Amino acid sequence: MVATLTGILSAQAQSDTGSAPSQTFLQARAAYDTAWEASDLAFDTVTLTDGGSQSYGQYTPRASSAYSDGETLSVYAEPVGYDFRQTGDSYAYELTASYRLLNLSGQVLAEQGNFATFSGSGRAKKRELSASLNFQFSGLPAGDYKLEATFTDAVGGKQAGFTLPFSVTAAN
Repeated sequence: MVATLTGILSAQAQSDTGSAPSQTFLQARAAYDTAWEASDLAFDTVTLTDGGSQSYGQYTPRASSAYSDGETLSVYAEPVGYDFRQTGDSYAYELTASYRLLNLSGQVLAEQGNFATFSGSGRAKKRELSASLNFQFSGLPAGDYKLEATFTDAVGGKQAGFTLPFSVTAAN
C-alpha cells in the first residue's frame, strides 16, 4: 500500500508543470536558436583573469597584462555558435583548444595542438559554456608577447580564435 501511494504521489509531482512560459518567451527562444545555428564559432567574452574560473561568468578580470617570469597566465573565454550532436533526446558539444606563444616578430616560441577539451551533453543545449585556460611559461626574457588560442568545434567543424597580448617584466 505504501509503495503504491508513493508511486502515485511521484507521478503527480512530475505531471504538475506549473506555469508555462509565455508565447513571447517561446518566440524569443526560437529566434535565439535560429541565430545561434546561423552563427560562426566566436567568443562573447575573452579576458585575462586573476586565477582560473570555476563556472560560467565566475571570473575576476586581471587589471594588468604584465606578468613576472613563471607566473600563471589565466584566460577566461565564452565560446558561442558551436554545434550540437543530437542523439535521441540528448544534445552533445565538443570543443578543443590549441595555442601558440609568439614574440612580437611572429616567431613561435611554444605551441600545442588540442591541449584542452570542453565537452558535455544533456537533454538541453548547453549554451553557457566557459573555457578556463591556464598557462605557465618559464624562462621568457622581459618583453612583449602574444598568446594565440584556437578553438575547433569537433561536432560542426567550425574554428575560431583570439589573440591576447601580454608582457613579462624584468625580475626585481
